[in-house]
Amino acid sequence: MTINQIEADRPAIPDAAAGSGRWTAVKPWLTGVGLLLLGGLVFNALRKVLRDVQYADIVDTMRHMPPHNLLLALLCTVLSYVALTGYDVSSLRYVGAKLKGSTVGLTSFIAYALGNTIGLGVLTGGTVRMRLYTAAGLEASQVARVIAFNAGAFGLGMTAFGAAGLLWGAPHASRLLHTSPLSLQILAAAALLGIAGLILLCLRHRSLLLFGRWTVKLPDGWLAIQQLLISAADLTAAAAALWFLLPPNVIPLPTFAAFYALAMALGVISHVPGGLGVFEAVILMAWGRHHAPSGDIVGALVLYRIIYFLLPLLIAAFLLALLELRPTMAPIGRAAVRLSPGILSALVLVAGIMLLISGVTPTTDDAEEMLRMTVPLFVVEASHLMGSVAGLAMLFVARGLLHRLDAAWWAALALTVLAAVLALPKGYALSELAVLVLLSGLLIISRKQFDRRSSLFAQSFETGWLLAVASVLAGCAGILFFAYRDVDYADRLWWQFAFDAYAPRAMRTWMLVAILAVAFGLRQLMRKPDGKADKPNDQTLEQARVIVRAQPAADACLALMGDKSLLFSASGKSFIMYAKQRRSWLALGDPVGAQQEWPELIWRFIEMADGHGGRAGFYKVRPQTLPLYLDAGMRAYKLGEEASVPLQDFNLQGPRRANLRHGVARAQREGLRFDMIGAGEAAAIMPELREISEGWLSAHRTREKNFSLGAFDERYVERQPVAVVRKDQRIVAFATLMAPDVLRIEAAIDLMRQRADAPAGTMDFLFVNLMLYCQSEGYQRFGLGMAPMSGMQEHQLASRWHRFGRMMFQYGERFYNFRGLRSFKDKFDPEWEARYLIAEGGIAPLFTFSDVTALINGGLKGSIVK
Repeated sequence: MTINQIEADRPAIPDAAAGSGRWTAVKPWLTGVGLLLLGGLVFNALRKVLRDVQYADIVDTMRHMPPHNLLLALLCTVLSYVALTGYDVSSLRYVGAKLKGSTVGLTSFIAYALGNTIGLGVLTGGTVRMRLYTAAGLEASQVARVIAFNAGAFGLGMTAFGAAGLLWGAPHASRLLHTSPLSLQILAAAALLGIAGLILLCLRHRSLLLFGRWTVKLPDGWLAIQQLLISAADLTAAAAALWFLLPPNVIPLPTFAAFYALAMALGVISHVPGGLGVFEAVILMAWGRHHAPSGDIVGALVLYRIIYFLLPLLIAAFLLALLELRPTMAPIGRAAVRLSPGILSALVLVAGIMLLISGVTPTTDDAEEMLRMTVPLFVVEASHLMGSVAGLAMLFVARGLLHRLDAAWWAALALTVLAAVLALPKGYALSELAVLVLLSGLLIISRKQFDRRSSLFAQSFETGWLLAVASVLAGCAGILFFAYRDVDYADRLWWQFAFDAYAPRAMRTWMLVAILAVAFGLRQLMRKPDGKADKPNDQTLEQARVIVRAQPAADACLALMGDKSLLFSASGKSFIMYAKQRRSWLALGDPVGAQQEWPELIWRFIEMADGHGGRAGFYKVRPQTLPLYLDAGMRAYKLGEEASVPLQDFNLQGPRRANLRHGVARAQREGLRFDMIGAGEAAAIMPELREISEGWLSAHRTREKNFSLGAFDERYVERQPVAVVRKDQRIVAFATLMAPDVLRIEAAIDLMRQRADAPAGTMDFLFVNLMLYCQSEGYQRFGLGMAPMSGMQEHQLASRWHRFGRMMFQYGERFYNFRGLRSFKDKFDPEWEARYLIAEGGIAPLFTFSDVTALINGGLKGSIVK
């Protein structure tokens, strides 16, 4: 048994990544084509419905909406968000977890406020829940099941809600869909019967076997019924919030509910943030065909977006700001305020869009009269241009806020203040001014959350972000042409300057913004990222060695092996060691060095991988640092547990170490002798060590490991202390020692080999003497390495990842000696601590784990065979 085999962690993983290469290449193109087709259909639908709508009609509807309708819409919004909390209550009950009501309420509200606005609510809300519920004491696997339950409950509830509405309002819906009422009623009844059958299944069974292979745990039947009622309450309130804003007496609420559910479903499927455009198109088609005033409908939809989406987002940001102002906070409060960058990023994004729309739409007649009397014309023109350019800049700065950049915070604050100052001279936009002043205050209060000292211009914007900005600009162009459809185009429009020259001013503003956006986008797209991971030279290794010597963790010494690249912080006081395998950029362990620089390094590494079109992963991360990765939007997956022996009171006394004591005594009778060779002093015995190493590899029919394990490289071995066991002056076994010698917190065995004819008990003898040596040198603990797949949860609600790990630990002996390795280390009576794989969500962990295994074993073939 050797440490190389102990830490190899080689369960056979199917090469899913290899088979997905073609799909990975095709997927972006298929997604792009699908979004273009969907965008074309939405645009065509909106164009037809809005053909006779005037911009003034929309503004008039919004300005003259009856106050009691607004209050009813606000009340329904409150009821909807209260009902949404029930999703989390049910999901926590499903996984058997109990949390304070305040914790559940805060988490649910922030998750839905952020998810509803940004879109992809399951993913965005899932990140919020992972962060807050783990801070409240839940396991990551429990939170993952909470997220899955929420997603399933939402889909099931929306299906039941839409089917019930369709069954009730089939006569009205049939005229809109050009089909018979009976066929719609049959379809709705079939959906409701299917849901009833699922509830009956939940009442009678606790699990369901799918295709004879997968077991799905079913919720309790009464819990399923409760969740359907919660979904009905939520969707009814949400639909009513819009229904009260729409023209009255056109379509009954039950029939409208069916179309609301359809619009919601299409908006989710489209992956457009908040379903923007898709949701509106469905509602407009449903109501416009009933000859309701389309201008009234559009005005109501805009108000609905403000009340149901933007207002909760502002309230969530305000709640986090209040938590930020508190002198002391519980762990859940500290975790909550760490979500401020995501919410403020969304608000800055919305503010940027607001400024761009404001720049291409006319002001009111009253505002125009005030401008004529108080503001010079050139100031009005300049304010429009500068305000829209500030809005464009906000779209890009929002990404930096999401990544907690200090420079992005300063830029966002400056742009917000500038836009607030310009709000008056460009049109006395008081509502715009109020939003910007509030946003400035929220930014100032949340200043401490933006602690990444990084250049704003060093960011690499993803193609998706650039496409999103392009979509916003295209939407603004559409609004421009819609608002001024009655203005005949002529070349002279570009050069008309007057207080009431709204169309020329909007055209100049949009053209300037479009030119700047295209220039910036081309600059980003033409940047050539270097995806090569360069190995460190001797000077870099020496810089790393100085940092490693002062570390508490022994595995930091693996950076000196020279097979991994090193990403240093700006100060040079810390680094991440990493390697690249196919599309995976894989860091080994946590960052090394000054801990205050770790969050910035983690973000830089993720951005570097993303900028090169890869996926970031972190292997063997300690539990104490998990919040740093969760803050970066990553997921944690348990790999196993690592053993360490406390050295302060270490001895061979007591019944738990009886076998170990007898093994050492037997080795001493065999005449074995232990010696330590200092770092840099092993050159004389290097040929003999190489002979032992090559013989060991040949006897075990294996090859050198890499990445998380030391390999026999003479320069690497020379840098470390070497422990040798001799018999009759002949070396029969040796081990290299990872031992940072400044703090002397932890030491650990790295490379360990023995001759085939070494006496029985040689390994135990070497281990024990190394521990006693480290104890005498003042080290506090001795690391024995990881036991892969051990310590996995055995609860019936455990995640698939834990169930897979437990299965491998129990039945995977043909691939790896899981249980034997755990038993070998247990005889030293160690303490065990979990180690995690950090990866993106979805199926990324499989690819990441596969690539880690390939790195350790020298390729995928080595992952399966020795």
